Amino acid sequence: MTVQLIPPHRRHVEGAVHEVSVPPLVAPVTEGSLADIPFTNAREAPSDAVISRKDAEGRWTDVTAEAFAAEVLAVAKGLVATGLRPGDRLALMARTTYEWTLVDFAAWAAGLITVPIYPTSSAFQARWILEDSGAAGCVVESTAQARLISAERRQLPGLRELWAVDTGAVDTLKAAGKDVPDEVVTARRAGLDPRSVATLIYTSGTTGRPKGCVLTHNNFFAEVDNAVELLHPVFKSVSAEPAATLLFLPLSHVFGRMVAIGCLRARVRLGHAPSIQTDDLLADLAGFRPTFLLAIPYVLEKVYNTGRATAEKMGRASSFDRAAAIARRYGEAVEAAQHGTGPGPSFALRAARALYDPLVYRRIRAALGGKVRYAICGGSPLGRRLASFYAGAGIDIFEGYGLTETTAASTVTPPLKPRMGTVGWPLPGTSVRIAPDGEVLLGGEHVFTGYWDAGSGTVVPATDRDGWFPTGDLGALDEDGYLTITGRKKDIIVTSGGKNVAPAPLEDWLRAHPLVSQCMVVGDDRPYVTALLTLEPDGLAHWRRMHKKDEVSLRELVTDPELLAALQRAVDDANRLVSRAESIRAFRVLTADFTEDAGHLTPSLKLRRAAIARDFADDIAALYAGRGKPPAGR
Repeated sequence: MTVQLIPPHRRHVEGAVHEVSVPPLVAPVTEGSLADIPFTNAREAPSDAVISRKDAEGRWTDVTAEAFAAEVLAVAKGLVATGLRPGDRLALMARTTYEWTLVDFAAWAAGLITVPIYPTSSAFQARWILEDSGAAGCVVESTAQARLISAERRQLPGLRELWAVDTGAVDTLKAAGKDVPDEVVTARRAGLDPRSVATLIYTSGTTGRPKGCVLTHNNFFAEVDNAVELLHPVFKSVSAEPAATLLFLPLSHVFGRMVAIGCLRARVRLGHAPSIQTDDLLADLAGFRPTFLLAIPYVLEKVYNTGRATAEKMGRASSFDRAAAIARRYGEAVEAAQHGTGPGPSFALRAARALYDPLVYRRIRAALGGKVRYAICGGSPLGRRLASFYAGAGIDIFEGYGLTETTAASTVTPPLKPRMGTVGWPLPGTSVRIAPDGEVLLGGEHVFTGYWDAGSGTVVPATDRDGWFPTGDLGALDEDGYLTITGRKKDIIVTSGGKNVAPAPLEDWLRAHPLVSQCMVVGDDRPYVTALLTLEPDGLAHWRRMHKKDEVSLRELVTDPELLAALQRAVDDANRLVSRAESIRAFRVLTADFTEDAGHLTPSLKLRRAAIARDFADDIAALYAGRGKPPAGR
């Protein structure tokens, strides 16, 4: 079974596509809430495996729909027993674990509103969210996190309860609720409807303090139901292999949360991977063997770069490069055929792809568990180069675009109609408009209610009277309704010569290079554009081995002519994306990476540009001391 794709309805203004919309694929939910999902699953398919958990020995065991619903009920009764009332806020601070999803659904079943906190948050960040949301309880993963929150309790008079998972929080709650009748939870669930608030998710806050986005149960239903129906091959497996995914992105981020809810809604087997360290994640992927993944470009870039580095170490770099080129040509040929603009892969191209499949492509798929056939990618643009490679290697990429305020995706690559380099069509039920200044505006049932106002405990609307939400992103719609994101409105650089430069395309391209970890393009009120680069540890370690420079210190290495020449080639490649006036004229290599701990990145890995400009002011000044060639590294 496949979904009948509905092309976007397009409106033109002065010859250009101004607005596109796609009607919903499913009827809106008119009663109930997300809290009902586990219990509906248990009633309709009690023996289905909806989740898999890893035990202490590293074995994955299935949790049936019936067993998960029973555990949700037991924890919900415990939350009721502690005195938490309907509408109270319960904060969750943990990595991507089974317990996160369990407590999330249990809290909804108890009539509560959940408030995610990134597990890497500082004491100040955690206190701000707890205080602003008015959280009455908080569940953390570890004793270290419990100590962090405990140290702030004096300034959080409203925080009555604090539990830590690794000291038995789940069992404690189950024990506390053993005498609470099941009917109490049933009544709490009955008190919710689609308009009820489900969660407050705080934005990363690249400038200033984060704001709480108020998302309703209906926002999630509109998002996940249309996504599940549209991405039928992903969520509703069309082969003998049951659909399954291993979630490793943070559940404190709306992207991961939406997919977790979607999996339970569609009864897709879900696993959790708390560690994204390379060795840990690869082991979890090999053990779980998902059929699709939720990923950010960084993960797909790392898998590609690791494969290339391994080939180079074995003396087969040229073979890998040929295979990569063939995969890209194959992916582009398939795309052209799907759009009716080409005949598809030729016999010779199909033969070449078949030759390299066991040598290269199968190894790439094996690194992702061996069964992955689809990846849903978001967070930042993946780019045509990698998208076409993965398509040619046997993994279809569904690239999407959205924000916390839109319950994750607002656009997504339509099945069998990819247009690589874009973020696809509007998700069914979504409208996209381009404002006169190029800003992307979004509308639909998945768009949030507004921002949380702690003072009044109410919601401050963030859409205009026609329901359009201004995203702050710049973009363009092509004649077929595909959206391309070109940058952030507030990030636009204006040089002293008056040239407007969007830094995102240059930064995204450079971050895909195996030697580059982070990149920030500079040039506001300056005569030309420059960049700060940081080095990717794994890529640098491989480069050291290949160039026999293991003993050279990092401080010496960032001025090494060979390394600078390799980075200059990467910059030259990136500059082909833009005009000369927008191109990077000089770059500086830093010995320190941009990190969340240092205050240079948000928890979702966005650049805090003002903080970086402040902390590396001397390096930026050095970039403008001379012109035309890269200055020495720091």
